Amino acid sequence: MLWEPDDPYDALAGRFGFDDGPAAGRWVADMVEKHWDLRPDSCERIVMSGGNALAWVGTPSGRLLAKWSVVPERFARLAEVARLTSWLGGQGLPVSAPLPTRDGRLQVETGGVSMGLQRVIGGDLLDTGDPGQVRAAGTLLARLQDALAAYPYADRLSGPAVGSRPLTEQITGWLDARAGHLPAAAREGLRGMVAAAPPDRLPRQLVHFDFRAANILCAGGEIVAVLDFEEARHEPSLFELARAAVLLGTRYHDWGPVPAEVRAQFLAGYRAVRPLTPAEASWLELLVLWQAMEMVPPGDDPTGWAASALSLLRRP
Repeated sequence: MLWEPDDPYDALAGRFGFDDGPAAGRWVADMVEKHWDLRPDSCERIVMSGGNALAWVGTPSGRLLAKWSVVPERFARLAEVARLTSWLGGQGLPVSAPLPTRDGRLQVETGGVSMGLQRVIGGDLLDTGDPGQVRAAGTLLARLQDALAAYPYADRLSGPAVGSRPLTEQITGWLDARAGHLPAAAREGLRGMVAAAPPDRLPRQLVHFDFRAANILCAGGEIVAVLDFEEARHEPSLFELARAAVLLGTRYHDWGPVPAEVRAQFLAGYRAVRPLTPAEASWLELLVLWQAMEMVPPGDDPTGWAASALSLLRRP
């Protein structure tokens, strides 16, 4: 299991209809052979999350990753994400682009399943203890945003309706409804920054919106792949930048904040490609604080989100 604490064998049977791992492996092999004309000789492991699954398979042409979903309402979006990552790969961005089927499709829909196939890219998840990797991640996010702003089919990828509301409304709405567990000084500090913010003229564009260590692969000191574009949506690029700066170190479990110097390294890499105006810098400060405060859990806070967020408040 990727996220959930559920029993993987129960999930394999209940969610995907397989009696056991070997049965799932045989089905994956048959799908890959039928649609991609490649015959896997091994299925190394299967990882599940919600109604999605990934299988690492070996073939004579190298290791591949089969990713499928059994949630029909997601199928159209998965096809658009496959189109997007294929296009980004064509622009020279380090992404895990889908392999076309024998008839040229990037995503196969059959029998209540939507499946895509990619090559396995060797590497390790971003190490936020490595300043070079962190700065490179900031630079790559800026380049990725530039490319996404030019994507010709951006209107085919939409996100939650809340994304169209002005940021000031989103933040004050969150303060009113979901921030009661935070110290009053923190809530009032954020309200003060919202009241003093420049006008919200931040243009919205297509963004990745889940840019963090769990989705960034590095090898030899370089970033070799940005993964998982399934959260892509239209938001201000600064909103994504703030969110990435706060969540950069998160992986799969026990999420925690990165130190201030890591955020600074990341933002410096971004600014080297996309310099910020004074108004944008003011908005970025506000958005980083909001995203940090959003991560503070009610009750126990074992990884220190509250301390990290409070450290960002402006001092009188």
